Amino acid sequence: MELERHAAGQGWDQPIRVYALVATTVLLEREPALAEMLGLSGAVDADDLTPVEQEPLPPDIPLEEALGRMAWPEAVTGCALVMERLVLKGSDVTLEPPRGADAAQWAGAQEGAEEIRMVAGVLRDGSRHSALRMRSHDSDDQVLNGQDLVPALTSALALTLEDDE
Repeated sequence: MELERHAAGQGWDQPIRVYALVATTVLLEREPALAEMLGLSGAVDADDLTPVEQEPLPPDIPLEEALGRMAWPEAVTGCALVMERLVLKGSDVTLEPPRGADAAQWAGAQEGAEEIRMVAGVLRDGSRHSALRMRSHDSDDQVLNGQDLVPALTSALALTLEDDE
């Protein structure tokens, strides 16, 4: 939910963002100066995770393919992804504007289309959580969240954490 609030603070029409989720205690052990930068003082809960934003995904590679190429080192406890899509109300179909089209204008022309922001995170232990914000209900108290809101996305993210041995 913290990533969702962070994304909401950046506004709409943002690119896909990928985050490594790292145990805060491990991160602070490896980068002690980070505690001051993060405003951390005192003990940190062992379950706390810090999202570390990754390099942007290549714009010319489909998301499924980019995720298929992704692998995480063992120090990464989990990963998360933030992305915006268009969906048809009452359907599980997602829409994407044609290349070069003005996304906002194109979205407005689609009957029953709803712009949404999805945030999905998975951990190596199998835990999953998602949040979904609709542009038409752009308020913190209107954010849907739960384990199974975007199962295909959380499943794809979980595959990036598997060992290829």
